[in-house]
Amino acid sequence: MNQPPNIYAPPQQQGWGQEQGMVHQGHQGMVPASLMHPMFTVKRPFWSLLGRKFHVYAPDGSLVAFVKHPLFKLRQEYTIFQDEAQTMPMMHVKARQIIGFNICFDVLDAASGQRVGTIRRRGLKSIFRDTFEILDPADQAVGVCEEEGAAFLRRLFPILLGKWKIELQGQVVGQIRQVFRFFVKEFTLDMSMNQNRIDPRFAMALAIFALQAESARESSG
Repeated sequence: MNQPPNIYAPPQQQGWGQEQGMVHQGHQGMVPASLMHPMFTVKRPFWSLLGRKFHVYAPDGSLVAFVKHPLFKLRQEYTIFQDEAQTMPMMHVKARQIIGFNICFDVLDAASGQRVGTIRRRGLKSIFRDTFEILDPADQAVGVCEEEGAAFLRRLFPILLGKWKIELQGQVVGQIRQVFRFFVKEFTLDMSMNQNRIDPRFAMALAIFALQAESARESSG
């Protein structure tokens, strides 16, 4: 019986290992070849009209993903595209609720509409340390994306650079690190320790969440 795709890596046909019971064989073409890299750079300009723009680059500098996050939308949702012209949708991110402390954001494959996984923001915890729970398509908690280091001091001194870990079933599969730049917010998404355990598109969505949290603190400050 077919099962929905989840947050784990694509099958062996695309050059990735396969974990028992984690990947549905019918969805081998979900992840574009442009995302098969161990490292990405995520950038957001400080100023943009009518929405925050996020660009994701491969190590060779080529654009692999683009997001324009609207500022004036009651229910948070946006699409991750493969191109800046927004003609090739890759994933949809949609909030289940309009307001709340622990809002769930479903991450959907754009081609099939099926849920890859869910990001649940822990609102109270995130006041002092960004915390995003990772849920599988059955809504079971399987991991976390969490801010590391002196997170509380960063609330007081925004000049301090941030870092986050992506943990899946107790193992670190990715790291997000802020890079100091003038006039742009820049993060690196390090997937070199992934070992085929998490879909790189889902990790990319987590990195954008971390950047959004930074943007929200800028606005409130």
